[in-house]
Amino acid sequence: MNILAGFADISLGQLVLVGGMALLASIVGGLAGYGTGALMPLVLVPLVGAEPVVPIIAISAIFTNISRFVAYFRYADRRRALIVIAAAALTTALGAYGYTRLTSAGAALVIGSMLILSVPLRRLAKHRDIRIGDAGLGISAVGYGAVVGGTSGSGVILLSLLMASGLEGAAVIATDAVISVVTGLIKISVFGIAGVVTPQVLAFALLIGAIAIPGAFLAKAFIERMPVHIHTAILDAAVMVGGVVMITAVLRH
Repeated sequence: MNILAGFADISLGQLVLVGGMALLASIVGGLAGYGTGALMPLVLVPLVGAEPVVPIIAISAIFTNISRFVAYFRYADRRRALIVIAAAALTTALGAYGYTRLTSAGAALVIGSMLILSVPLRRLAKHRDIRIGDAGLGISAVGYGAVVGGTSGSGVILLSLLMASGLEGAAVIATDAVISVVTGLIKISVFGIAGVVTPQVLAFALLIGAIAIPGAFLAKAFIERMPVHIHTAILDAAVMVGGVVMITAVLRH
C-alpha cells in the first residue's frame, strides 16, 4: 500500500491547513478532553469527502490519546476506565460496523441536541448533588459505545459521563484518553476488516497524529496552572461547542 498516494490531488497549502488544524485540535483536546473529532471534519470533509473522515480520525486519535495519556498518566482513574471499556467494547464494534453500512446524519442531530442540553442538565445535577455510580456509568457506557463506534466528535459524551461520575479536571482528560485508546483500536479493527482503511485514510491519519502529539504536552503546561473550576468551565464550553458543531455539520450537508 502506497501511503503517499493518499495525498494525490492535495496541494501543499491544503496539507498545511490540515496540519495547523491538527495542532489546534490537539491543544484543545488536551484542555477539554476532545478536539480532533469535532474540529478536523471542518477541514477534512471539503478535501476528501465525508466517508473517510471517521476512519481517519479513529486512527489519528490513537496517536493523540496515547500522547495525552502519557502527559496525564498520574491523573487517570483506572477503575472507571475499566468499567466503561468493559461495557462499551461490544457496542463500539457494532457501531463501527454500522458506520460502514449506514449514514448517521439523523443520529448526529439527536446527539448534538443532547450534548447541548447536557451542560445545563449536568449543572442542575451537580447543584442537587446528583451523581451516577459505577452501575449508572456502565449502563450509560453501553450506549456511548454504539455512538462512538459510528460517529465523529462523540467524545464529548464520554466527558459528560466521566464528570457525572465524579471526576474533575485533569482526571477527566486522563481517564478519557485511556478509554479512547481502547475504543479506537476496536474501531480501527472493524474498519480494517470492512476494507475502508485506504491509502488516503492512512496518509491523513498519520499526518494528523504526528502533528498532534506535541499538542497534548503544550496543553498540559496550561492546565497545570489552571484552577479546577476554570478547567471545568472549559469542559462545559467544549461540550456545548461540540454539540453545535455536530448539528451544523449535518445541516450543511
